[in-house]
Amino acid sequence: MDDSHELKSSFSRRHFLELIGLGAIGVTAAGSIVLSGEYLSPNVVKEAPMRFKIGSPETFPPGSVTLDKDHKVFIVRAKEGYFYALSAVCTHLGCIANWKADDGIVACPCHGSKFDREGRVIDGPAPRPLQRFSMSLDDLGQLVVDRSVVVGEETVLKV
Repeated sequence: MDDSHELKSSFSRRHFLELIGLGAIGVTAAGSIVLSGEYLSPNVVKEAPMRFKIGSPETFPPGSVTLDKDHKVFIVRAKEGYFYALSAVCTHLGCIANWKADDGIVACPCHGSKFDREGRVIDGPAPRPLQRFSMSLDDLGQLVVDRSVVVGEETVLKV
């Protein structure tokens, strides 16, 4: 009986609350150190490059529209064989549009804007047509898209 009384008195309510308080201080200190480290480390946003290779012309059959999700661009090869790069970013609110092969249109899933295969607005709240980007062939015959150069509708790459 004497031993149980000693155990109760060595682990009192006051001692328990002190341990809880010290634990809370420790958790707060650890959290502060972690948050300070995150604040001091640089936050780098990794964006896709503005100029990139997309492959050889043979990989795109005539009459095809191919979405490159990583670079947010459609690669369009007309039935006549020429190429152009069309932005996949809707001009309404910046959603990524999709190619609807059955309808032959580019459609934005967010608010219903629709564009023809040339990028012109057919329907919806989009205020402007989709942008076209510069395309070229490199020395090895690979198609290169440059999203930093916006071109007009008349600009195409004949291969």
